[in-house]
Amino acid sequence: MNKQADIICIGSALWDVIGRAPVALHMGADMPGRIQRLPGGVALNIAATLARLGLRPTLLSAVGRDGEGEELVAACAALGILTEHLHRPDDLATDVYMAIEGAGGLVAAIADAHSLEAAGEAILAPLEDGRLGSESAPYQGLVALDGNLTETLLADIATRPSFARADLRLAPASPGKARRLRALLGHGGATLYVNCEEAGLISDSAPANAAEGAEALLGAGARRVVVTDGANGAAQGDGSGVTFLPAPEVRVARITGAGDTFMAAHIAAEAGGAGREAALKRALGAAARFVAGEDADA
Repeated sequence: MNKQADIICIGSALWDVIGRAPVALHMGADMPGRIQRLPGGVALNIAATLARLGLRPTLLSAVGRDGEGEELVAACAALGILTEHLHRPDDLATDVYMAIEGAGGLVAAIADAHSLEAAGEAILAPLEDGRLGSESAPYQGLVALDGNLTETLLADIATRPSFARADLRLAPASPGKARRLRALLGHGGATLYVNCEEAGLISDSAPANAAEGAEALLGAGARRVVVTDGANGAAQGDGSGVTFLPAPEVRVARITGAGDTFMAAHIAAEAGGAGREAALKRALGAAARFVAGEDADA
């Protein structure tokens, strides 16, 4: 088993292409702004923030052997992410995410994760063949898993012996993929990280705030949940009840990646021994700094 990693991050690793304009945008708008190409994907974003916060994450994903893939692997290594267990198929291109943001937040986004979906369970091989774990000796540490995997594979993970003892932290990746996580709600070690919209989609409800979203998910069978509500705050819930904290007020400079930053900061806080309220407060602070354009660990 790899003794170097503090946490395994499973899911999307790709290039983010983000266009940002300083004004509110409408359909068909053609405005000046800035376009950035950055390492991204939910699992990669979480891993990068964890590395900045002092943990050593290893990444399980599919990254092509094309030029974009070679560049992405090098960028991951520079960020402090362990990459030796990546699945590197010869016949698949490196995935990409494209988003447009205006002064009011995210306008639209498209996630092309076709290579990750095509790779399927091949990315999980290190957890099955003894490198990180196996069916007879399951990995027992932290695992951050995102919903960019196929619904079939996520349902399979819910009952795989190799995941039975993991401290499993789940992120849906987007509202459009939120329902994929339903199969994992009852996993004994699962903590679900979602926003209010995603909480409603998973629980077939319409929560008005983070606390209501947490209650709805617990009622739907989740063991432990953390629900965010943008600038309003976040709630954490489990069998002992629900705790809500407001978010710090900041001027919004960017949106894409804020949820991943929140989740990573919460995981890091708990890994460092922080209690429920302290971990929630640290995660909200990290997300606020990110949204304001600062580093999460500033």
